Amino acid sequence: MIQLKEINNIKDIKVHQEGLVTLFQEVVANGASMNFLYPMRYETALHYWNNVLSKNVRLFIAIVDKEVVGSVQLHLSDKENGQHRAEIAKLMTHPKARRKGVAKLLLQHVLKVAKQEGRTLLLLDTEKDGPANKLYQSEGFILYG
Repeated sequence: MIQLKEINNIKDIKVHQEGLVTLFQEVVANGASMNFLYPMRYETALHYWNNVLSKNVRLFIAIVDKEVVGSVQLHLSDKENGQHRAEIAKLMTHPKARRKGVAKLLLQHVLKVAKQEGRTLLLLDTEKDGPANKLYQSEGFILYG
C-alpha cells in the first residue's frame, strides 16, 4: 500500500533523509537529469533536500513498506498577480517502484492540493518525448512549447 506524506520541515527531511537521497540518486542514474548530472554525489542530493523547503514549496513523498519510493513538489507563485499559478516540480518515482501507480497517485494528490490552494493554472516542465507525458496528459495537462 502506498502512503502519502507531506514533508513540512527539516526534521521531517532528516527522518527520511536516506530514502530521499537514494530516490534522487537512482532517478538521476536512470536517465532523468532533474537538472543534475550523473553520477549524483550523496552530498549533492543531501544538500538539495536540506534546502528544498520554503514557504512557497510543498513537498510530498510516497512510502511503501517504510521506504521512500517517490516525491513531488508544488511551487506556489508568490507574485501579486500570480496567486492563481503554481508549478509541479520534481515528480520522481524510484525505478523499482515504477509502473505501480506511485507517480499517478502523487500527481493526483498534488493536483488536489493545488486546487485547495486556489491555484487554477498549473505548469510543469518535462522532456518533450518523455514517458511521463502520457501520465500528465491523462490528468488533463496540455502540451505546449
